Amino acid sequence: MMPGGLSDTKSATPEVQHIVDQVKPQFESRVNKTHGIFQAIVYRTQVVAGINYFIKVRVSDSMYAHLRVFQSLPHENQGPSLVSYQTGKTRDDPLTYF
Repeated sequence: MMPGGLSDTKSATPEVQHIVDQVKPQFESRVNKTHGIFQAIVYRTQVVAGINYFIKVRVSDSMYAHLRVFQSLPHENQGPSLVSYQTGKTRDDPLTYF
């Protein structure tokens, strides 16, 4: 993968779910709603000065959200931060750059 380009879509891993768990409070604060379900489904990455994660998250039985999460370089010692999100997505919507 070239720096700046998006990786192929991959199934979510426990590491990606951990990232999603860490940004859940940021997401819920922005949408002003809590979610009992917050499950990472698939993801893509983009190498920048750190890593952007584009993650499809199931937020209810039939609704999904796409999250863009920035993870800084390890030496910066900062947790992931929610950069942007898209709600109203479906299981079949492609995960693209936003």
